[in-house]
Amino acid sequence: MFEDFVYKDDVLKLLQTTQAWVQEHVFVWGNAKQIILLFALFILAYLIKGILYRGVDAIVLPHQIKRFEHFVHEVLKPLVLPIVMILLLWFSVFAMRSLGQSYQIINLVFSLFNAWVVIRFASTFIQDPGWSKVVSLLVWSIAALNIVGLLDVTSSFLDSLSFSFGTMTFSLLGVFKGIIAVAVMFWLFSLLEAIAKRRIDAFSNITPSAKVLLKKFLRILLIILGVLIALDAMGIDLTALAVFSGAIGIGLGFGLQKVASNLVSGVILLMDRSVKPGDVIALGDTYGRIDKLGGRYVSVITRDGTEHLIPNEELITQRVENWSFSDTNVRQKVKVGVSYSCDVKKAMKLCEEAADEIPRIVRTPAPRCLLRDFGDSAVMIELRFWVNDAHNGLGNVRSEVLLRIWEKFHEENIEIPFPQRDLHIKGSVPVRMEREDLTKEED
Repeated sequence: MFEDFVYKDDVLKLLQTTQAWVQEHVFVWGNAKQIILLFALFILAYLIKGILYRGVDAIVLPHQIKRFEHFVHEVLKPLVLPIVMILLLWFSVFAMRSLGQSYQIINLVFSLFNAWVVIRFASTFIQDPGWSKVVSLLVWSIAALNIVGLLDVTSSFLDSLSFSFGTMTFSLLGVFKGIIAVAVMFWLFSLLEAIAKRRIDAFSNITPSAKVLLKKFLRILLIILGVLIALDAMGIDLTALAVFSGAIGIGLGFGLQKVASNLVSGVILLMDRSVKPGDVIALGDTYGRIDKLGGRYVSVITRDGTEHLIPNEELITQRVENWSFSDTNVRQKVKVGVSYSCDVKKAMKLCEEAADEIPRIVRTPAPRCLLRDFGDSAVMIELRFWVNDAHNGLGNVRSEVLLRIWEKFHEENIEIPFPQRDLHIKGSVPVRMEREDLTKEED
């Protein structure tokens, strides 16, 4: 039955045609020369790789640069051979093209090595598996189109699919280029920003506020530069955006007035250094430590762990108590009542000694106890002392001071009185009791 559908003569004709094409295009001296050249290039690349390996080990490892060791062994060394091979292949393609020789096989291998290097390099820095697969698929698709000779045709077709928006014209190819440029710029600028932040943090002679200001300006600069590069990659004339961006700026000026005010206030706070990360500021009845300065708000964490996000504008326009602006010392007061029958001077001295025994209380200025008032039931004295680490809490150090005072008063029999009230009855009060006869009328 199979012979009814397939004729022997047709099969033989197909095989003969295939054989002739293979002999004419595959088993030719030009292809053999390219294959031999590929083997020679691979051997040369392998020898160069060994030389480069020894050079890298001699430069990096003896100096014990631990932060580069992982990058060298896990990223750089695996890419040395393919990168050297790409350079040799590129030079070979250029030379054979100049000599008028065929280079189709070398060009195919050149495209495959390029795709492999790009994918390997991207997968090293792109941690997300999904995005890594997207990049791999895109690179292999471009390499496949280049191998079959359809890359230029596909590019022309995508460039012909265009649409207009006002005076600007967008093509599908330009949109793809813009997306790729944005992705590459985002990754590259994120890497540069991380490196720059580490370098800025390493400077010990720069204040924390100046460091935050430099980081913010760096981030804004990188974002603007990335957007401009992406727009240029899409083929958009940047001068055509002047009027459009002006209109948007006016609209944003009215609609985002508060946001812009907070941004400007944030820059002012960073420049005048009135508040900075680590400062302790008062928030109404409580206080907190500044955790970070944001573009729109200041993050303040109180002792109970509550994080307050205060708009920058409020710190500019309202009164702020900064306990560590020019000096980290903060004075605290503890009031104690003692009995009228005790030695007040001795009680005051015991309070000062109790404060001296607390490690967090500074010795200069020294703790001092003052007589403040004669109360109804006690003589009121006030202990004043200073601490220089308010960010560690004030309630706990006050508790320690009161506990030590309590212990010393008990040791020295100093009485802490409690309010007493005496009731005096001046005379007897006459009381008359009467009985009322209650009758109930019957209907």
